[in-house]
Amino acid sequence: MLFDTHLFVGIDPCGGRKPFTWAALDKNGRLAALQEGELDDALAFLGGLPSALVAVNAPPRPSQGLVRQESIRQNLPPLRASGRSLEMRVAEHLLRERGINVALTPSRRELCSNWTQLGFEFYRRLESQGFKPHPVPLRSGDSPDQEAKHTCLEIQPHAVFCALLEQSPLPRPTVEGRLQRQLVLYEQGLNIRDPMDYFEELTRHKLMKGALPLEQVYTPEQLDALAAACTAWLISRHPERACRLGDPGEGQIVLPVAELKAKY
Repeated sequence: MLFDTHLFVGIDPCGGRKPFTWAALDKNGRLAALQEGELDDALAFLGGLPSALVAVNAPPRPSQGLVRQESIRQNLPPLRASGRSLEMRVAEHLLRERGINVALTPSRRELCSNWTQLGFEFYRRLESQGFKPHPVPLRSGDSPDQEAKHTCLEIQPHAVFCALLEQSPLPRPTVEGRLQRQLVLYEQGLNIRDPMDYFEELTRHKLMKGALPLEQVYTPEQLDALAAACTAWLISRHPERACRLGDPGEGQIVLPVAELKAKY
């Protein structure tokens, strides 16, 4: 499919049978694509877009070991639980300190999970295709580079749902957790399936037979990709709602809220 408009694309390198899931929104929040495939499939989709902001659910590189440095750690708020590994990025430290439990990124590439290493390769290939880091404007007078038609940024889907819900969401694999995530995205203005249709399709007979209308509910991987696309879409429309956490040298996580709560 050919697109002639700027799209907001969320990429989830889930590392499963189909290792990549991606979602694309147009400027009105309409779902333009929701697909899965291999790394080359995702890159081919992006390569056909004349203009796009891509949000990736993965870090761009391993930790640079900044949290282990005393001079930096003493300026960070202490983690609420002691005894945790310091093998993490500054952005992950700042999220965990708030009770947002996200995966940690080690400093050695070989110790990183398969999906994280897929993310590293994806960023490398994005850069070779001409994608630039997206400048997230945070202060009055800041503005994105209008010349950059292909930009990318990092998000963290669990943190996005925490920020939008203002609390920790229900467990991700469960139907209720998926419905909750779908509803908060729908309430942000995305033109996606209305999760309340699930309950209209749920009859006594279907419930007795265990035939739940799950076709109305997106998968966890699709919801994570949609959360990334939603973040890109929201910060483009409302840059004042964007915040970024972490050190630029390690990678900064962008979230679609002006500021985070102290505790989730």
